[in-house]
Amino acid sequence: MDPDTRVIAPGSALGVFGGGQLGRMFAQSAQKLGYRVVVFTDEQDSPASQVANETVRGDYLDPNAVRAFAEKVDVITLEFENIALEAVSRAAEVTLVRPGVKVLAVAQHRLKEKRTLKELGFPVTPFREIRSIQDITPASAELGWPLVLKTTNWGYDGKGQRRVSNQIEANDAIELLGPEPLIAEQWVKYIAEVSVIVARTATGQTAVYPMFTNSHANHILDITTCPASPELQSIAPKAESIAIGVAQELKLEGLLCVEFFVGAQGELMINEIAPRPHNSGHLTIEACRTSQFEQQVRAVCNLPLGDTSLVQPAAMANLLGDVWGSDAPRFERALEIPLAYLHLYGKQSARQGRKMGHITKLSDSAENAAKEVIAIRESIRFKDGQLF
Repeated sequence: MDPDTRVIAPGSALGVFGGGQLGRMFAQSAQKLGYRVVVFTDEQDSPASQVANETVRGDYLDPNAVRAFAEKVDVITLEFENIALEAVSRAAEVTLVRPGVKVLAVAQHRLKEKRTLKELGFPVTPFREIRSIQDITPASAELGWPLVLKTTNWGYDGKGQRRVSNQIEANDAIELLGPEPLIAEQWVKYIAEVSVIVARTATGQTAVYPMFTNSHANHILDITTCPASPELQSIAPKAESIAIGVAQELKLEGLLCVEFFVGAQGELMINEIAPRPHNSGHLTIEACRTSQFEQQVRAVCNLPLGDTSLVQPAAMANLLGDVWGSDAPRFERALEIPLAYLHLYGKQSARQGRKMGHITKLSDSAENAAKEVIAIRESIRFKDGQLF
């Protein structure tokens, strides 16, 4: 069936499945272009609901709530991929959903994701399906130790996975992560983790952002920089080309982030994909001509895509609940720094590992921006009642 290529013009109503910070920043960008935004969420403490024009609260498996939501809007998009496929299918009976069920079904199932991308000819981390403890022996023979065992569904920020170095650890991990089939992936000795965000419209227009370099702490993104360091510059065109290829092959309508491991010889391996705005793309708000959130609006509404070029080198640092300590951070210290941009998500309670906001710093190089944004984050931090 041919795609619906109607333009969803400014003034229309846009729906968002999910009420987190990605939905919040999408709503803010949509409203700048004159759209109304309706959020569907099962959360009470919803950052997106604080800024949306309307919120529908309900269970994603409640067909009546989903239908009532879909009837209010002209197109629906996603702010995270772990949405019940039944909800997306039911909404699509009423209105446009971008990206749709086919893309979502691939992205939210790790095994299907790896198989699909491999079959399409894209480089992925080596993997095997694990249906029982007996499958560990052939998997370890093929992939070697250590392995990373992952659930096939509902994983993000390191959740639903364990690194194992032998059969005993693997048995324990299967007991913990099961009983559904798991995926075993080779432990990749990578030199960098990078990501590329690409947008695609229903008419097939694509736009790709410059490659981002990412560092993690406790499996959660910590720092993102752009442009890539000199030693990674040579692989950036290939990473960006792969991201465009994935978007085209999946017939994406919306936004997609492709995360890669970079091997010792510069080889690229797709770790995972996310059909939505991504934490690593937050720096685009200030550092690029068009933010990832405005680009998502443009893509799902089938509007011309925006300029993705970099305005200035930048780095983004996540603000987790850990930064709060026993008291609120001194945010004024960040605001007094030129070319530093503070974003807070409106969450009421800070706890360890919870994403509360981020800071972006523009500078003369990505390396300097990273040093500066880390220093800013440390300058606002409280620990045990003491300001650092």
